[in-house]
Amino acid sequence: MTYINKPKLAHPNAAVNELGYTRRYYEGAVSTLCAGCGHDSISSAIIQAFFELSVEPHRVAKLSGIGCSSKTPTYFLGSSHGLNSVHGRMPSVLTGANLANRDLLYLGVSGDGDSASIGLGQFAHALRRGVNMLYVVENNGVYGLTKGQFSATADSGSKSKRGVVNTDSSIDLVGLALQLGATFVARSFSGDKTQLVPLIKAAIEHKGAAFIDVVSPCVAFNNHAGSTKSYDYVREHNEVVNRLDFMPLRKEITADYEPGKVENIVQHDGSVIRLHKVDDDYDPYDRIAAMNYLGDHAAKGEVVTGLIYLDREPQDLHANLGTVTAPLNSLNEKELCPGVATLEAINESLR
Repeated sequence: MTYINKPKLAHPNAAVNELGYTRRYYEGAVSTLCAGCGHDSISSAIIQAFFELSVEPHRVAKLSGIGCSSKTPTYFLGSSHGLNSVHGRMPSVLTGANLANRDLLYLGVSGDGDSASIGLGQFAHALRRGVNMLYVVENNGVYGLTKGQFSATADSGSKSKRGVVNTDSSIDLVGLALQLGATFVARSFSGDKTQLVPLIKAAIEHKGAAFIDVVSPCVAFNNHAGSTKSYDYVREHNEVVNRLDFMPLRKEITADYEPGKVENIVQHDGSVIRLHKVDDDYDPYDRIAAMNYLGDHAAKGEVVTGLIYLDREPQDLHANLGTVTAPLNSLNEKELCPGVATLEAINESLR
């Protein structure tokens, strides 16, 4: 596959961040996804977040698995470290990289097939271990690369483009992340940049396992009446928890609406998604209450978006394991091989 790189040239009056970089410096190659794909909107939000935070791209390590979503790191942060791993195994590769060098900012990008199906065990252990990262799932409820079969996040009763009804129970990755102990849990919609960009910025600054589930409609296979991952359905059923400040050619569908409101989003084919932002008085610091809130609104057919849970005193994997602060490749022989006496002391402590 050929990727066309975007020029780094920018208008002389283009806005710059604290580092003197324009937004274009944070872009990547030209996207090869379908025109109107929600994943491209997520890439744009990631670019905007890192630009506004004035993060040096070489401090970022972006990792992904397999799927339409896992192609997207090619389309942002072209000057950062990157690795496209195997299907469902991104979390363990990221964990290893994080243990080897804690100085980088880790961004894991995955999809509902990559994380909720073959990679579900990897997803679970990365979050419960508290790996210091931002884990983004671009959730469209289908396998887009293999022509639109239901994924594990497809809601029971939803219909495929061919009219087949899904009879399997769905996996709610947000509810699972809360149960697993993630210390930053949020959900957003790819078309709501006003909400998504501050969430990404807050997650980048969070020390610990930060997870964002982004409903991202597939314009090719899952953007039709009967789909619960379509633009219209999510806009119509969106329950927003808080206000945040921190194929054929189609036009991008966007949303901008108040906390506590439900927005009906009309898709390209005339179907509707229902989104509901949480109210300003929503308490994101109560894990149990957050789980109950999700359940209550799921029973109403509403998709809760916003910052759903935040641990005020998070711990990450390095703190839990007591690892060294320096990157492993910078340690010398004396530090790596402390001698027989140290080994005997370790063995004695385990008896």
